[in-house]
Amino acid sequence: MVNCCGLITANKDPVPLKSIEVELEVRDHVATVVSTLNYENKEDKPLEAVFVFPLPGDAAVCHFSAQIGQTQIVAEVKEKQKAREEYDDALSSGQQAFLLEESEQSPDIFSLSVGSLPPGESASIRLDYVTELAVQADDGLRFCLPAVLNPRYQPLGSGGSGGVQVTSVPASLVPYSLSFSARVSSPRPISKVESSCSLDPLQYLNSEQTQATIKLAAGHKFDRDVELLIYYKDAHQPTAVVEAGQASAELGSLMGDPVVMVSLYPEFPQSVMSSVASCGEFVFLLDRSGSMDCPINNSKQQETRISSARDTLLLLLKSLPMGCYFNIYSFGSSYEHIFPKSVEYSQQTMEEALKKVGEMGANLGGTEILSPLQHIYSQSCIPSQPRQLFVFTDGEVGNTKQVLDLVKKNSGSHRCFSFGIGEGSSSALINGLAKEGGGHAQFITGTDRMQPKVMQSLRFALQPAVVDISVTWDLPKGVSVTVLSPPITALFQGQRSLIYAQLTGQSPKAAEGCVTVKYSLAGHPSQNQLRFSLKPAEDTGSTVHRLGARTLIRSLEMEERERRGQPDGGLKEKVVQLSVQSGVSSSFTAFIAVNKADGEAIQGPLVRRNIPIAWMGVPPINLCSFSTQNAMACGAPKMAFGVLRGLDLCGGAPTTVIPKQPPRDPLLQLVSLQQASGCWLLDPALSAALGKTSEEVDKSKPAPVNSDVWATVLALIWLHGFKKDAKEEWELLAMKAASWLRSQNAPCLTECVEAGNALLGCSMQKDVLGL
Repeated sequence: MVNCCGLITANKDPVPLKSIEVELEVRDHVATVVSTLNYENKEDKPLEAVFVFPLPGDAAVCHFSAQIGQTQIVAEVKEKQKAREEYDDALSSGQQAFLLEESEQSPDIFSLSVGSLPPGESASIRLDYVTELAVQADDGLRFCLPAVLNPRYQPLGSGGSGGVQVTSVPASLVPYSLSFSARVSSPRPISKVESSCSLDPLQYLNSEQTQATIKLAAGHKFDRDVELLIYYKDAHQPTAVVEAGQASAELGSLMGDPVVMVSLYPEFPQSVMSSVASCGEFVFLLDRSGSMDCPINNSKQQETRISSARDTLLLLLKSLPMGCYFNIYSFGSSYEHIFPKSVEYSQQTMEEALKKVGEMGANLGGTEILSPLQHIYSQSCIPSQPRQLFVFTDGEVGNTKQVLDLVKKNSGSHRCFSFGIGEGSSSALINGLAKEGGGHAQFITGTDRMQPKVMQSLRFALQPAVVDISVTWDLPKGVSVTVLSPPITALFQGQRSLIYAQLTGQSPKAAEGCVTVKYSLAGHPSQNQLRFSLKPAEDTGSTVHRLGARTLIRSLEMEERERRGQPDGGLKEKVVQLSVQSGVSSSFTAFIAVNKADGEAIQGPLVRRNIPIAWMGVPPINLCSFSTQNAMACGAPKMAFGVLRGLDLCGGAPTTVIPKQPPRDPLLQLVSLQQASGCWLLDPALSAALGKTSEEVDKSKPAPVNSDVWATVLALIWLHGFKKDAKEEWELLAMKAASWLRSQNAPCLTECVEAGNALLGCSMQKDVLGL
């Protein structure tokens, strides 16, 4: 690695990106992001720079413009091939041009081509997008500005190019700067804003604390994702935002009519949520590609993604209910499964699975998730055992759209819970798997532990299913509704649903509308009803319209892919028309800006330059170094993907050597000794895990008490007494242990608990232990 200052390429040529400025505006559950990228060409020849970068998977790009000297050029949305041809023609004639397009493989990757930047010239690129903010398990809304775009593994035969070289520079040598600020507003008070990065103190703008600003602390190095977690009071209250149509758009069109966004975040009765299903088929799919051997975060270098996943699988297997079925798949360039088909959960099958899990390393090469998913879906479902799929990956997949189409096709037979591990995981893949599979998505970044988030999702999977979901609208006479969102297929405790709908017609002054969501939970019919004013809020911009358009565009794109090779009823044309009308990006359109101002044509050969991003253990994707001719022949977006078959992204070739394990966490040591039935056995290993000798444990046991009952009571007391802060991780397996104890009808339980407290130095009550 060359140790020098300034932005350079592998050939030590200067690169033009100087700074990035990001302004975030959050309104309740959605956000508008304005990014400005400042370039300068310090070379003596005209320059073409290509910058490939990630956006949130649900984002919709809605504005793209360039400022060159005193000239501002605002891009237009056009059909993609026409935009590429116009860009190529502009470069050929020596004009300045800019092309922004979405990847054909994954909707969260965009490539920006800055064409014909004259010597000594500066350019400022502005990119606006709107996005929904995902809800975390603790009710926080998550915004993430990705710093890294991990290499996306492109399966052979899928059309990607294999000639892209992965390059990066250390974070300390990235010479461009980042400034980031956010403004948050909501009908509800803002309780706090947290981040994995250092922030300046939160500044409230009014006494109600419904508006606030926040920004990154000075000196931030853009060496990791910038993640914000925003918390509101009364988070579960439903809300509705009505946004006025654009005056310049035609009445009756999507952009001309008002659009309403309804946010539903129901809380279910605790009595129902405390019941846990005792059946189900649980299928765990674990990424074992080379990149899973990287550290899970920057602060705990010894814990790799794969080791954390192994510990998580231990907790999952110990927490499964007796009577269920399970299997574990792992994948890389190929895939493996522990059992030929899902087996009934028992002590024998649990032990066999845990032995295989302990041997798993990040040694299967690339990342081909499609084949194992196809195999899983080809297996017949087990009667009366609802299938629950858990996917663990660092999200480095190139064929995202193909994967999501497969999950949606099989959404009627299972629920999918997804986990993005480490910095740079694809939000399009992780969120898309959960959305199309009717499940829940979680991201594990920064200093997060994987285990609590995964166990939260297991609790979701064990919840009673919400069925018979319906949404009805009650509007004044003369007002009709066109729902832009797909039907709601899943509702979970802690899951938010956003519904977008176009309102057509004239409504009386002070008119109200009403939306009602009905569903059945554990045999009990329930409903959430929300009344809202039809009068549009003032100065709301077009965020809701654009997100509604984005939602409809994504649905039409998926329908078009499902019907590919058959008459599609003009679906592609509908997407292009809607994209152009709303100014929202799609897979069939691109943003094109050409500076047609009078002036001399730029002279000299056009050269390409890479724009590196920070290296963090996993090399980020290189930023395309290839000729204009090759770019137009292959399609610029595809050049963002390298064929990385068999490549260990953390250095070195794939290997079958299992990484040396650090000393085991005391909690995991105790958990590893639990039996499938929920009990613990009284043996020296348990005594050691409790920090006692076998003699001390045996001597303290009340005489009439069965040894397994005594062992299980001790384990429960230890968990509640010493690992209360990790309760999310062991709560389900503790419930299973308490259930086993109750089934034994053991005498002298009170005496047993008292003796256990005395031995371990605790003061737990029977009811706290679930007894």
